[in-house]
Amino acid sequence: MSELLTVRAAADRLGVAYSTLKQWIYDGAIRTTTTRGGHHRIAQSEIERVLISQDKARPPRATASKPAGVLVALSGRNQLRGIVEEVRGDGLLSQVRLRIGDQYLTAVITRDAVNELKLKRGDEAVAIIKSTEVMIGRMG
Repeated sequence: MSELLTVRAAADRLGVAYSTLKQWIYDGAIRTTTTRGGHHRIAQSEIERVLISQDKARPPRATASKPAGVLVALSGRNQLRGIVEEVRGDGLLSQVRLRIGDQYLTAVITRDAVNELKLKRGDEAVAIIKSTEVMIGRMG
């Protein structure tokens, strides 16, 4: 039998916000089991189904269609999905802070890019990390 996860644990595995996953459950896009107390539990196999789906982390929505010009594939493999916590701009540059699980990632991008992406607090976003070097640290 597949392991059952809480909604919060499943949201972390999928890289989406708790509220987003709850909405997917209410929309019927995610199959759940309900406990005696009325709490939703999600099977690991359902998480895998969603991850394998066309959008890799978003279940298909019956009414949603992809607008023209949307990026549907990217060669970068180091992708971290999260929620925009803060957007601060100064001059030509903006600082964007993403919450990814219980971690934060801060990126500095052009203000034009922020405007084009229409990034604001609470939005789902993905950080694509392209680098020829990775540094590893050890907690001491």
